[in-house]
Amino acid sequence: MRFLHSMIRVRDLDAATHFFCDLLGLKEVRRREHEGGRFTLVFLETGRDDDTAQIELTYNWDQEEPYDGGRNFGHLAFAVPDIYALCEKLQSNGVTILRPPRDGRMAFVKSPDGISVELLQEGDALEPKEPWKDMPSTGSW
Repeated sequence: MRFLHSMIRVRDLDAATHFFCDLLGLKEVRRREHEGGRFTLVFLETGRDDDTAQIELTYNWDQEEPYDGGRNFGHLAFAVPDIYALCEKLQSNGVTILRPPRDGRMAFVKSPDGISVELLQEGDALEPKEPWKDMPSTGSW
């Protein structure tokens, strides 16, 4: 058995691809427009040779209301090379760091559609440092 992908529903495809591709660094590898069904599928990968799992963003063209938690997903998790640098990039682009990487190891943010995203430092935890080590958590993740 091989893991293929996880699917999340998104309300604003541009905002979702900006978050996942421009900010988190995933790569769009395939896009399919389904006019008859009025939806678009966008598949994303990390781009690493040893990581073929994908995220499928499903954009239903006529969806006007936000999806509730039961209709989209629990959380996604990514190992990152420098959790502090990524959190700084996200924060400078308006993303709230819900669970800061106080321990140099783990943080949580949310996508524009409220999908919880866990960020885990690759390898050993980084040395705790400001502003992260004393930053309180906020909201839910």
